[in-house]
Amino acid sequence: MAEKRRAPIVGRYTQEEVALATRNSGMPLEALRYDLTPAGLHYLLIHFDIPALETASWMLRIEGLASRPRDFGLEELRRMPSRTVRMTMECAGNGRGQTSPRYPSMPWMEEGVSTAEWTGVSLSILLNESKIKPSVREIVFHGADRGFDRGIEHSYSRSLTPEEAMRDDVVLAYAMNGAPLLPQHGAPLRLVVPDWYGMASVKWLERIEAIDGAFDGVQQALSYHFRSVAGEKGMPCTRMRVNSLMVPPGIPDYFGRRRTVEAGMVELLGRAWSGDGEVKRVEVAVDGAWQDAKLEASAGPHAWRRWTARWLAAKGAHELRCRATDASGAVQPLEPPWDVTGFGNNAAQKVEVTVR
Repeated sequence: MAEKRRAPIVGRYTQEEVALATRNSGMPLEALRYDLTPAGLHYLLIHFDIPALETASWMLRIEGLASRPRDFGLEELRRMPSRTVRMTMECAGNGRGQTSPRYPSMPWMEEGVSTAEWTGVSLSILLNESKIKPSVREIVFHGADRGFDRGIEHSYSRSLTPEEAMRDDVVLAYAMNGAPLLPQHGAPLRLVVPDWYGMASVKWLERIEAIDGAFDGVQQALSYHFRSVAGEKGMPCTRMRVNSLMVPPGIPDYFGRRRTVEAGMVELLGRAWSGDGEVKRVEVAVDGAWQDAKLEASAGPHAWRRWTARWLAAKGAHELRCRATDASGAVQPLEPPWDVTGFGNNAAQKVEVTVR
């Protein structure tokens, strides 16, 4: 399979990048105030088109190396034991627009993250019922959305190892935040994979295939790899790196989004998350001087954690930053880690503020 990769660029955003940005949407950072991101504010990355799927006739097919391959309708899935998972989801390309040179793709700044509650059926129930064979090496999830990337026509498809797929919290979701799944979020059924970057959570799911080798689809084998040098194989993007964001305080300038606040005590609020263990510490810096923020109780093993801090704001121009540390000991870097495709940028957020 020949790889046709776009070259990194320096300078203004291209017409194609602007078109992607107007088609997709990020979570406004003020929505960090919500424990659960409302469905209409949850970030979106849609690779191709939203497919036209009729719920009444839609079926999920499980096939390949299964002793009992079969189809499941939505109503049958709804009658099965349900599971609700609160989960923070982040796009692997979040922060790409802050790097230079950058890879020409969706130009996320830092808004490609959200948290929702997903309700559905544990994937393990369906895999057990279909009797996946011991020789299976990967479980492939095929979406109904189809198009071209790197000159190759394909449906959006990703795979997991059986060990990852059988985790109880890996869910085939038909509801989001207690309401039926919306078309843009993958209705009638999508996969949700806690702790992993969002590319693993395949939308508009229509087929699950058990195979005895490595899946070589475009979005698995060619895309979503960390690469420091163009052309290298790289390491697959999997679990989310430790990250944090704050609600920008005060009020914004319309065009530049620079913040203005009144002098005095300012309450800072944000969220921190990681796919490699619980967030254990959040620090906030004012003009480079770091102090610990107050961490609130965990909202669940797969959800972001709320933090607060108090800032005695003095008149003038200031730079605010925040960074998190997770249970593995990983700490957010101060500068974006280099990646050819712009994946995994978890550099500490900067917010420029004028105090009056």
